[in-house]
Amino acid sequence: MDELKAFLSSDENDAFQGDTEKQKKQDEATAKKLSQQNQKNIELAKLYEDAYEYEEELASFEAELKVVEGNKVEELAAALTQELPDEDRDYAKELEGILVATWMHKVETKQTHPQEQLDLIKECTLSNVVEKLSSAFPEYEGDFNQEVKAAFTDRLKTLITIKKDHIKEEITELKIAGLKPTYVKRIYKQVHSLK
Repeated sequence: MDELKAFLSSDENDAFQGDTEKQKKQDEATAKKLSQQNQKNIELAKLYEDAYEYEEELASFEAELKVVEGNKVEELAAALTQELPDEDRDYAKELEGILVATWMHKVETKQTHPQEQLDLIKECTLSNVVEKLSSAFPEYEGDFNQEVKAAFTDRLKTLITIKKDHIKEEITELKIAGLKPTYVKRIYKQVHSLK
């Protein structure tokens, strides 16, 4: 009887060992499959990197445009800092640089504005530029407030158009490669744990 029990228990143990080995092999095969699938997903996600970067930049430019359109020229730098806080950016310096470049284009290339306006803009801050231009050039028939604000909105609208074109190009390349852009974008978000 003891021999029979010993024999039966060794068969169960061997069967259990066999199940464990079988399960281990299945787990290894599953892990290998997942690893291969993850590698394929990573390679697929790389195809969407540029498009995703352009989408992020587009969203940023659209947010900036919304703030610029909704605020007075004097308040733009403070509004941008408040609405779109970014430690690495000095909005006042950026806006002043854009304004100088725009006015330089008007003075030197288009020759529609006098050099004195550009010189004054270089001396002013964004918070008082419209006021100083208006008082220094009372005979000017244009609207300095609109022109200054247009310098910023026109630039942002141009950047938005460029980013949209870049995104279209990336999407077209995916389609030419026989891929669905929405699928590749979804895989990109999965690989990078994005919502």
